[in-house]
Amino acid sequence: MPTIHYILHDGTEHALDAPLGDSVMAVARYNDLQGILAECGGACSCATCHVRIDPSWVDRLPPKEILEEEMLDFVEDADETSRLSCQLKITGDMDGLIVNVPEKQY
Repeated sequence: MPTIHYILHDGTEHALDAPLGDSVMAVARYNDLQGILAECGGACSCATCHVRIDPSWVDRLPPKEILEEEMLDFVEDADETSRLSCQLKITGDMDGLIVNVPEKQY
């Protein structure tokens, strides 16, 4: 089972086991990780699960689809590392993924 490393805005790290097929968002929610609100429950209809992927991982993940890109337009401080955690499905290749959780969600 891959381990995902969530880094909160205060620098606190949480290494969580992530079942294959779940989303980065779902793993955070199952483990009561603060900072990922996920108001739409993973339907890609809000941006309250916004995270920033460690730059060393950006090119190793599947590209953003159009709907994710459109939702990220609502995030004031989105950048090239921004992703919606609901759109990142856990695969075996994601062991060690580093996800930075912003201070607030939009």
